[in-house]
Amino acid sequence: MSSSNEMSDEALALQWEAAASEAEMDMDMGAPSAAAQPAASAPEKGMSDENVDRNLDAVLGIPVDMQVVLGSATMPVASLLKLGRGAVIPLDHRVGEPVDIVVNGRTVARGEIVVVEDDNSRFGVSLTEIVGAKGSYN
Repeated sequence: MSSSNEMSDEALALQWEAAASEAEMDMDMGAPSAAAQPAASAPEKGMSDENVDRNLDAVLGIPVDMQVVLGSATMPVASLLKLGRGAVIPLDHRVGEPVDIVVNGRTVARGEIVVVEDDNSRFGVSLTEIVGAKGSYN
């Protein structure tokens, strides 16, 4: 090995040692590294069921943005500017195809458009498929 390789190996070893010392100091000062922190979903030891329920209630009360995507279209700006009242924009979904239910930007389900029984002036979505991280569930 040349001396420049040995020096770079030594410098690298010193950097690793400094990083390890810094992590130890953080741990000693009560600021554990991200790897040492417990998972957010695991209840802490000594945490009562009441606290867990309260935390769960707080999470379940968080509002999310939900959209039903009927379809989409792509067109040049010139065509967009020519649109006027009564113009029809063809979408990529066909009649009868399921629509996507998107929560916070992520597709979570698919369904069919229905008329809400209690109020004939409103649409709703009847879920036909739940989309999970590993695939869909009917």
